[in-house]
Amino acid sequence: MTTQAKKAVVLLSGGLDSMTTLLIAHQQGYICHCLSFNYGQRQGAELAAAKTIARTYGAKEHRIIRLGLEDIGGSALTDRTIDVPESPTEGIPVTYVPARNTVFLAFALGYAEVMEAFDIFIGVNAVDYSGYPDCRPEYIEAFQHLADLATKAGVEGGHFRIHTPLIRLPKSDIIRTGIALGADYSLAVSCYAADERGRACGKCDACRLRREGFAAAGVPDPTSYRSE
Repeated sequence: MTTQAKKAVVLLSGGLDSMTTLLIAHQQGYICHCLSFNYGQRQGAELAAAKTIARTYGAKEHRIIRLGLEDIGGSALTDRTIDVPESPTEGIPVTYVPARNTVFLAFALGYAEVMEAFDIFIGVNAVDYSGYPDCRPEYIEAFQHLADLATKAGVEGGHFRIHTPLIRLPKSDIIRTGIALGADYSLAVSCYAADERGRACGKCDACRLRREGFAAAGVPDPTSYRSE
């Protein structure tokens, strides 16, 4: 009797966290179908990075879904009239993209249902993060409940699992985990304002968290910065 391979949908932004999440899913024995989103973000370097990461680390499939979140704006990542902050701010920052993870997970859920896969991986983090409400454990729990209620597969007895292997890890532990799994973090682009070559600004919140994470992990930062 043959054993059916485990399939999973992995949300792959092209950043450090999503890259680590893909490696963890591979380690757990999943055949990974990656989804990335061209959602109108101000830089496309992360999508180029996602393509490279998916190819390098053996994704079965990698799809880029076109969205139009720039049509509603409301975020420094989708509206070029709003500056990306270069220092930490109080409350939820302007780099929050309204409902982004809900939209992404909804697409991942539909894709998983079509493939008859019940496992979805997302690299959200509730420790070293910028205060985004859609990165919290209670949000993930609520979406998982929604997934079982709102799908044909769910009401017919299937159970979707939203995997968040990084959600309680500090950035330093995420980096250590990825390196133990063979991650080449020079391939990842995490900066909110990277240039077309993928070079990071070194000033935004994402750059700050990444730099601090490598320092705390005691690992050289392989990021290419524009100022260097």
